[in-house]
This record gives sequence, structure tokens and C-alpha cells, in this order.
Amino acid sequence: MRVRDKLVKAQIWDTAGQERFRAITSSYYRGALGAMLVYDITRRSTFESLTKWLEELRHFGDPDMVIALVGNKSDLSETREVAEEEGRGLAELEGICFMETSALKNTNVEEAFLEMITQIHRVTSQKSLEAKMVEATTPRGGEVVQLNIDDEEHKTHKGLCLLGKASLNHQELCLRDKL
Repeated sequence: MRVRDKLVKAQIWDTAGQERFRAITSSYYRGALGAMLVYDITRRSTFESLTKWLEELRHFGDPDMVIALVGNKSDLSETREVAEEEGRGLAELEGICFMETSALKNTNVEEAFLEMITQIHRVTSQKSLEAKMVEATTPRGGEVVQLNIDDEEHKTHKGLCLLGKASLNHQELCLRDKL
């Protein structure tokens, strides 16, 4: 997928929430950048099992993992057992993204993946930028530390300027923060 003029590749593992995958999924969490929890809006039991999956994600996954909650089968609103407000409320409570989709009618499916990948890109870019900031502001034997960001993406967003000090030399570090 393209995210802000960058080609991003995603590897997607689908366990379909099946219990037989529970023994191996904890190993998948390590190193995963995102997780999409999908429930069936026509089956309340799938919604109720989300708390255990969220607990497992938070236990085994990285604290910065992007998590999205997706209510599927929105085309079957007449047999709905989980109101959209319930899904949205859980997502807000847990601080995660939310969207309803219909795989049958291909409604919001691509958008759900694109939103997740965009959020993962944002988080990883922010972590990279923060690492550059820490490196740039860490004094190294009294030399003036300079930070060069050649990434065009950071030049088009609002600026974040910090004053840094390396030994007795002051310098201004102007970084482009994409948020």
C-alpha cells in the first residue's frame, strides 16, 4: 500500500479467533506492529470475547502496537446483535480505532486496512523521529551535534524546534514533526 508517498508492505496473519490458534498466537504478538480485532455484529458472543483478545494483545504485544476494532457484517443490520455505539464505546474506552465493515459488500474493508497501516506508519515514524532527537541531543565529548533529516515527509509538516546543548555549545535543532 502507499502511505504518504511511501510503499508499505504488510504481512497479515488471520487466526479467525479460533481456539486452536490460541497456543501459537502469543508468538505472533511479539514484533507485531498492529492487530485488527474483528467481531460479527450479528453474534454477540464474538463481541464479548474481545476483552480476552485485548488482554492477550496487551500482555504479549508491544505497548505501541496499533489496535483496531472492526465490526463486520454491517450489511446485515436487520439481524444486528451489537449496536454500532457499543463497538465505538469499547474502542473509545480502550483507546483504539473503530470501524464497521461488510466483507460481503466490500464496504470499508480496504479503508480498515489502510487506516491501520497508516496508524502503524505514524507510530513507527514518530519512534524513528524521537530516536533521532535523542541521538542529536546527547552530548558527545563536547562536539556540536547536528541533525539532518532528509526525509521529504518531515519537511511538509509543522515544525518542532528544540534547543539542544552539547557541552558548552548551543545549537538549534529544528525537526519536522509529521503530526
